[in-house]
Amino acid sequence: MRSKEQFREVLAILAMPVMLLAVETGSVLLAVPMTASGYAVFEDPNSLSNPIWFIVMLLAFTAFLLMLIKYQFKRILDWIIRISIFIAYIYVFSGLLGLITSAGYALLVGSIGALAATLLLWKYPEWYVVDILGVLLAAGVASMFGISLEPIPVILLLFLLSVYDALSVYKTKHMLTLAQGVIEGRMPIMVVVPKKEGYSFIRDGVGGSIQPDESGDERPAHNRAAYLMGLGDLIMPSILVTSAAVFVPGGGIGMLSLPAIGALCGSLAGLGILLYAVHSGRPQAGLPPLNGGAICGFLIGWFLMIHYMSP
Repeated sequence: MRSKEQFREVLAILAMPVMLLAVETGSVLLAVPMTASGYAVFEDPNSLSNPIWFIVMLLAFTAFLLMLIKYQFKRILDWIIRISIFIAYIYVFSGLLGLITSAGYALLVGSIGALAATLLLWKYPEWYVVDILGVLLAAGVASMFGISLEPIPVILLLFLLSVYDALSVYKTKHMLTLAQGVIEGRMPIMVVVPKKEGYSFIRDGVGGSIQPDESGDERPAHNRAAYLMGLGDLIMPSILVTSAAVFVPGGGIGMLSLPAIGALCGSLAGLGILLYAVHSGRPQAGLPPLNGGAICGFLIGWFLMIHYMSP
């Protein structure tokens, strides 16, 4: 019985790099239809001010969400997330349909698909529904930002987000408060990987909350029935993979240039470090190893392309 449980836990751990790889690959594949549909977020992809604006908007939005949680306005928080998800799915579905039909028809059908996906997540947020639609959403969002920013601004963005994530988890710990609110509300902005047979996200949740230990440090309950990973941890390194594929072509496989392959492999290595750290039992900031791995991999791929692939 013990060996069976260990085997299921190993499968659960392996599922997370598979989902990260799916998001990164999907993001690159969506780059063409997203570009054709004009869904770039920033006008100047080379501007270093873009990451600054991104961080400012993120901080303002996070502060607003924390205020809603603090004053028990969780129904409003729930609706904000649903509306945001609906709008994001419109871009994803209409962008894909724009390759095979007119822009107006693609927007109409894409909006219907976005509504259906949002309602499904609302009415039946089972773990496999959350994971499938979450991977699709993460790929679409990563693709939109990947086609909007060249690698240098993306690297700056990922560095700033890594610092912010580390501070918000280990210092201010407000990210733990936000994560707890998301978990309690069954909000579909994460992927859920079951560790136990017969698990249901609707029925079981995650089987524990983030609680302080004797020293006052927060740590998750060890009896959790599932691993969780926020969509942001899947999206951010995927932005660099997509940006490298779009803006630094050459020397790779298909749409993936050597820098893009390097960023992809580096993010998977960073995820491995993160998963190892998770076994300490403490909440871990995901972006420092994920983004750091992606940046290091990109630089290695770029170096190889410049020095060994040049004519």
